Amino acid sequence: MIDWTGGRRLMLGALAGLGFGLTASAAQAELRLGALFPFSGELAVLGDESWRGLELAVEERNAAGGIRGEKIVLVRGDAVDNNQAVAEARRLISVNSVRAIFGTYSSARSQVASQVAELARIPYFEMGAVSDAITDRKFRYLFRTNPTARDMAARSIEMVTNAVAPGLSVEPKALRLAIIHEDSLYGTTVGRFQAALAREHGLNIVETLPYPANIVDMSSLILRLQAARADVVLQTSYQNDTVLFFRQAREANFRPRAIIGGGGGYSLRETMQAVGAEVIDGALNIDFTQFAINPAAAPGIETFVAAYRARYNMEPRSGHSLGNYVGAKVFLDAIAAAKSFSADDIRAAVAAVDVPDGQTAEGWGVKFGPDGQNERAKMMGMQWQDGRLVTVFPPNAAVSEMRLHR
Repeated sequence: MIDWTGGRRLMLGALAGLGFGLTASAAQAELRLGALFPFSGELAVLGDESWRGLELAVEERNAAGGIRGEKIVLVRGDAVDNNQAVAEARRLISVNSVRAIFGTYSSARSQVASQVAELARIPYFEMGAVSDAITDRKFRYLFRTNPTARDMAARSIEMVTNAVAPGLSVEPKALRLAIIHEDSLYGTTVGRFQAALAREHGLNIVETLPYPANIVDMSSLILRLQAARADVVLQTSYQNDTVLFFRQAREANFRPRAIIGGGGGYSLRETMQAVGAEVIDGALNIDFTQFAINPAAAPGIETFVAAYRARYNMEPRSGHSLGNYVGAKVFLDAIAAAKSFSADDIRAAVAAVDVPDGQTAEGWGVKFGPDGQNERAKMMGMQWQDGRLVTVFPPNAAVSEMRLHR
């Protein structure tokens, strides 16, 4: 729905001045909520995919009567970079008077924008950014439904030791592991946790290589991986650097026994189309739940996929729409259960949420810890197979067997 709040306020003020006696409740017929995502710039595809999940959840709620009879209006803010994320958060709060902000996908942008909301005592609901530093600050009005960088790292190491190594018929410690990541808050956090957890498990790390998030040439990095004879590469990346890595690895004929990505760069359909299904085939990914998952492990997934197809005339481009849909439903339900639309009443209702494990279309439950982090959120393991990203790990969620280069 288009935000006509500015013109509506002028009209209401004029009518009140003419003595029509409009009440405060009439002036609050719409519940305005902020939607802060990167709608333009290098993260626009995943920002838009995240927005779609929120949009679907809001349309579903509005079709059922909104919240307390008020129709939800999403006011968009474009977090194209960190500075703009701050400016847009301020605009949403001071100009548009939103009751809460939903977002944001990018960890760095969520980190700065949520601080603006905290200072203004406005609830900030994160549904996609994974850096642990976001909730480590223990803000009072910040809550996050999705799993964290630590969860992503833990799942990647778990998959190396419990799935990749057995699938290759080798001991985990015999594999030569390389960790590469873009150098923003997101990649740096995941890479740091992966290195620590790999050492805890006694894995053999042969390279740890950060690179600029806006890198345009990975040939020297790939040469180092080849020289190190890496068997398994863990890459935490966005879309552009993921595409670049696969293109230049192919040119260099670099074919490790397994590649495990971390995040949206690996899960996007557009990434597969950019490099070719035959190039990315076999690549693994640790990420939010994708729609190709056993429905028994993700109740409601079929309903979501049907709604997405009907609304956008295509299949979901990544699991970020699902993650934001599930997260938004949790927060909207809490707002509906709150005593009022005040920040403290909304906060109390969110803090009381208790959804058992396995009861959402993401496959996990929801229970917020003292820091505002959902303690029941989990990552899944996927693999590109024949042009489709399918769930392969853990076994109870899998729809296909993992395929590995022996």
